[in-house]
Amino acid sequence: MSSDLVIVYHRQPYEEVEENGKTVLRENKSPNGIVPTLKSFFGKVDHGAWVAWKLAEDANDPGWDRQIEVDDSFGSYSVSRLPLTQKQVHEFYHVTSKEAFWPILHSFKDRYNYDPVDWPNFREVNWRFAEAAAAEAAHGALVWVHDYNLWLVPGYLRQMRPDVKIAFFHHTPFPAPDMFNVLPWRKEIVESLMQCDSVGFHIPRYATNFAAVVQSLMDVEITEREKVSDDLIAEGTALTERHVPTVLRGPDRDVHLNVAPVGVDVDYIQSRASEQATQTRAKDLLEDLGDRKLILSVGRTDYTKGGIEQLQSFERILDERPELRGTVQLMHVSVSANRGMAAYGEIQSAIEEAAGRINGRFGSLDWQPITLVSRAIPFNDLVAYYRAAYAAWITPLADGMNLVAKEFIASRVDGDGVLVLSEFAGAAVELGAAVATNPFSNRSMDVAIMQALDMSEAERRDRMTSMQEAVRRYDLASWGRTSIEDLLPERQKSAA
Repeated sequence: MSSDLVIVYHRQPYEEVEENGKTVLRENKSPNGIVPTLKSFFGKVDHGAWVAWKLAEDANDPGWDRQIEVDDSFGSYSVSRLPLTQKQVHEFYHVTSKEAFWPILHSFKDRYNYDPVDWPNFREVNWRFAEAAAAEAAHGALVWVHDYNLWLVPGYLRQMRPDVKIAFFHHTPFPAPDMFNVLPWRKEIVESLMQCDSVGFHIPRYATNFAAVVQSLMDVEITEREKVSDDLIAEGTALTERHVPTVLRGPDRDVHLNVAPVGVDVDYIQSRASEQATQTRAKDLLEDLGDRKLILSVGRTDYTKGGIEQLQSFERILDERPELRGTVQLMHVSVSANRGMAAYGEIQSAIEEAAGRINGRFGSLDWQPITLVSRAIPFNDLVAYYRAAYAAWITPLADGMNLVAKEFIASRVDGDGVLVLSEFAGAAVELGAAVATNPFSNRSMDVAIMQALDMSEAERRDRMTSMQEAVRRYDLASWGRTSIEDLLPERQKSAA
């Protein structure tokens, strides 16, 4: 059955679990996330489809159905599963996407490595995604492609299906030309993206950078610009823009640049935060802390997340302000997302070494300054930690958005708490009431966390009220609507 909306994303729209020796499909544990939000759009069309990859020992004979029909709480939709071998996944995702694209997108040129890239494999994988989307799409359908590892899909898809509408959304930063153009495949990537009807970004800066990259590689005119809404201007932060290009006139079509900050499901998080079990857990944590203030840091083990810089800052303030010893405790959650990759193993080792050194220098029998957690924390437990924390300390060196900061804000149904946020996180342009910090500056890092620790309750509550309004304004549903509502097939717009 053809589909009016086809979502192309590397992840499958469910979890596969073993039950009684059989593989069964289970809905994602938490409805707070990108996947459930994408699936929610299937309720707005007659029939939807999802294209993802699935690991197979033999891509020609995977031993499972390549296409299945799913019926869950979001409705009925098709899932096309592309069989990829371990070698294909390694080349496509771990090498090309993570060793070549990821460092450039986050402006870490020194970590960029394209020598081992198998570009023909990347093309082949993207072609197969495009083929699957083309086979699923009804005439005039919308195909919504997600993230940088599928950069070539729009160009291939346009060749196969010139009738469809194509939207693309970047979930990462997008750098300026002097950084992006380090990629030897830059023009092929940009020419593919210019086959879209709409290309989406979290914040105006990334859209501005994209337009500059396109103009550096193609004869393209910016035909429309808009003033950036005051809601997305935070004075004094690094990523603020005043105006943003909204239409590029290319050789084949007008491409609309769409700004839509991804958010969180505020109602869901607040309902979890208000549950009796969560409140009890938070109360127990506070009792265990006694008079100590809990500083909470949550992120992936990644060189972009600034984990080492944060621990070094914590060490400096304990050294410079002896009165803080025994009165504060840092819970540093650093979860590995890419096990087995050398770059991430090095970061994890450095984090463990720093935490061990700091605990050795300042710890005592009844107080350890740092609790290091290297595993994922169940979401309900994490909300309890958000509730118990005096401050959240989120200091990435570069980040497309940062949803942990927004989860923390949404969790604070008590109206208290402080957020210290890197000005290089996309979320900083929305959250002007956060305590902004520059993680490249020792002084800025140290002053920001000390400002948070010394802040009065009245100021904490004023700032939190402002941030909660911002998180509510740009919630997860708002992101979805803003991203594609104008591109849905005409016959479906009334349902949207």
